[in-house]
Parts: sequence; structure tokens; C-alpha cells
Amino acid sequence: MNFRSERRDEVDLDITPLIDVVFLLLIFFMVSTTFEHNSEINITLPSSSKEVTEAKPDAVNVGLDAQGNVYINDRSLVNAQLETIKAALSDALVGLNEPPVIISADSNATHQSVVRVMDAARQLGLVKITFATQELQDE
Repeated sequence: MNFRSERRDEVDLDITPLIDVVFLLLIFFMVSTTFEHNSEINITLPSSSKEVTEAKPDAVNVGLDAQGNVYINDRSLVNAQLETIKAALSDALVGLNEPPVIISADSNATHQSVVRVMDAARQLGLVKITFATQELQDE
């Protein structure tokens, strides 16, 4: 009588070929995929209305001229650095509760100077930002 249990071999599944096949499929799909970006941006620029809106007394007025100078509430800033703009905006906010920021930029002002003012306003938590425009004159 044999009381020993039969010794069974452990089932061993080798997944190395499976990993190789998956890797080859991945490479095949990466090579055969086309990365085509057809970006056609249709932008409709805003036009100013003929309605004249009343200037709010609790608004912060930011002016930008063509040379890159920044004016906050008709006061010129020493330079146009982000920290200087933030400090001047925070001084202009004293006593005001979430005022709108009105940016009056010269038509020849750089895009970077406008973005810098918007970034400074955003960092101070000001979310009501508008742009001053003038009515187009018919030629």
C-alpha cells in the first residue's frame, strides 16, 4: 500500500511570448497611426456696440500705451513688471468689493503687456475684466 500522495507538477504558464506579441501590436499601431492636425480656427472678433455704458465709480481703470507703459486709475507705474502691476492693483483695490477691471489698451500695445495685466488681476482674484473700446467710425 502506497500512502504517499502523488506528486503533481506545478502548472507554469510562461507569458513572455504574450508580452512580446502585445508589444509588437503596440508598435504596429503606433507606426500605422497618422497624426494629422487640421486646425482651422475660425475667430469672429467682437465688435463694440453703439450703446454708451456708464462708467462705474468703483471700477479699476488700467491703461496701456503703445510704448508699454501702464497706468492704473490715471497714475503711471514705475515699470511694467508683473509684481509692480500687482502692487498697484492691490493699492487700487483698497475699500472696493470685487470691482471690475477695465483695460484700455492702445491699438499698438503689445499682446504681452495686455496678458501681463490680465495675469496680475487674476493672481489678485479679480475675475471681472472688461476691455474698453471705441465705436468704429464709418469711412
